[in-house]
Amino acid sequence: MSSRETREESPWYVTAFQGGYAELYAHRDFDSARREARWLVEQGVRGRVLDLCCGFGRHALALSELGCDVYGLDLSSELLLQARNDPRTRDLSRRFVRGDARALPFAGASFDTVVVLFSSFGYFGREGDARMLGEIARVVRPGGLVVLDVMNPERVRAALVPHSTSERGGVVLDERRRIESAVDGSLTVVKNVEQRFADGRVVRWSERVGLYASAELERLARGHALHPQRTHGDFDATPFSPAAPRQIVFLRRA
Repeated sequence: MSSRETREESPWYVTAFQGGYAELYAHRDFDSARREARWLVEQGVRGRVLDLCCGFGRHALALSELGCDVYGLDLSSELLLQARNDPRTRDLSRRFVRGDARALPFAGASFDTVVVLFSSFGYFGREGDARMLGEIARVVRPGGLVVLDVMNPERVRAALVPHSTSERGGVVLDERRRIESAVDGSLTVVKNVEQRFADGRVVRWSERVGLYASAELERLARGHALHPQRTHGDFDATPFSPAAPRQIVFLRRA
């Protein structure tokens, strides 16, 4: 192996969100976050809000601008450093916390709302995902709101692109995708990613994100006293359907 290659040694969700993520996904910017946050507030997101898997803080900032009392949590030290050092999020810098979504460092019933945005649920396998949802249920107050923005399985299966290559910020990104089915019928999107940098470095990892059909997600939520309220197909009035871009599920804590 070349000394300039990096082998995947950490879990993929550690490797994937290291330096360069914000540049690779520059289209996920503050302007789009503000539009999405405005819609979320219109839908009832308010009060003390936990932006779980907050990344570099774009939705935390947008929700704060709309009057929410926001905290952000993420596992990536590098993304949190970007969030804390960004002049736009200066007032929130002490509210960005590093932690694991399966063991949240917050007291029970300490948030009015928890949001998990842009397919940040499904990283830990069925058992780990259930622990994450249990922690969400623990920290949201009775009657509080949970918003899960997850992939739409039918849309993913219909529109999956097996292979693509692109260049973003001077980095060549090669992605190969497939869907795996387990014995229990659960589905996982597997994406093998290779980043080739201009200085010769190569970074590789394999993403594995669970696909949750509405019925399975609702069963899992009810098991943690989170009751489904409604599902939207995008951050607007798009109804949820097999062709909808997203699956945005609103849950209420019993």
